[in-house]
Amino acid sequence: MLYQSDYMEEKAILQTAARMCAAARTAPKAHGRDTLHTLVLTGEEKENLAKKMEEVGRREMGDGMNTWYGRDAGNVRAAHAVVLIGTDRKKRGVSHCGYCGFGDCGGCKDSGGNCAYTYVDLGIAVSSAVSAAASDKTDCRIMYSVGKTAAEMEYGHDAVWLGIPISISGKNIFFDRGVVHA
Repeated sequence: MLYQSDYMEEKAILQTAARMCAAARTAPKAHGRDTLHTLVLTGEEKENLAKKMEEVGRREMGDGMNTWYGRDAGNVRAAHAVVLIGTDRKKRGVSHCGYCGFGDCGGCKDSGGNCAYTYVDLGIAVSSAVSAAASDKTDCRIMYSVGKTAAEMEYGHDAVWLGIPISISGKNIFFDRGVVHA
């Protein structure tokens, strides 16, 4: 049997995405509460995400959309897959915490705040996931713009998301992105 590079790279991307999801799942979580969600997008779902990113970019940034959301949508299109990692917006119930700035979970809820551990858990999970990608020598980039857009899509979770496009190519597609922020 002869396997061409395109076929093998497609298999490798899906294996890496699976390892990234596993790494995120097993990452430590605040108060032992697993509020994590992972999704992998390819093909039409990935293109739908890129289109929605452009829509969000136009709404949020107007003519400046290409300096961020448009550029990142291009990276999503060029990537082989996108790994989405999110955590529920639920309060963790850590007593005597106050990291949210509202004193306790009741104060946070009453003020409409977000539990600080949502972001801690998300950061640890995403860090674990990109470590798995790095171990596989797969190019990736953590993108807020992907996550903000994912939060507006119908993925079935009220979560805070970050997105990680992944790619295997002769040159890292996230290196020369063409737009420099002032």
